[in-house]
Amino acid sequence: MSKADKAEAIFQTYNCAQSVLGAFAEDFGLDKDRALQTAVGFGGGMGRKQEVCGAVSGAIIALGLASEFREADGREKINAVYAKVSSLINEFTEKKGSVLCRDLLDGCVLSTEEGQRIFKEKNLRENCKAYIRLACELCEKQLAKA
Repeated sequence: MSKADKAEAIFQTYNCAQSVLGAFAEDFGLDKDRALQTAVGFGGGMGRKQEVCGAVSGAIIALGLASEFREADGREKINAVYAKVSSLINEFTEKKGSVLCRDLLDGCVLSTEEGQRIFKEKNLRENCKAYIRLACELCEKQLAKA
């Protein structure tokens, strides 16, 4: 099962950030439950504030885990992670026009009851599935780089 398929299966129950991080967690020795806990606040573009898409945030956390960064590591390792994150964000933006949840959901305001209703009526969850899949694919692409 691909990471994107795994994340989409997790998304049936959990948010976008949890789904992406959950798909990668075991690769980095992170218990799936701990991954779900770690990413819970990033859903809805960070607590439904609709900032950076949760799927992108989950991928960024996965890239950080992959770095195995330690306090004693130098700036070089941090800069390598920043380069991968920047590349992931750039490519996501090229393909989808933005990494901001509010833009990706065409202005649907998730923090209101009306927005929740519109989200369901317009089946915007399907859009989120596409963002989850793309975030997983881009994360895998960055992880494959040396």
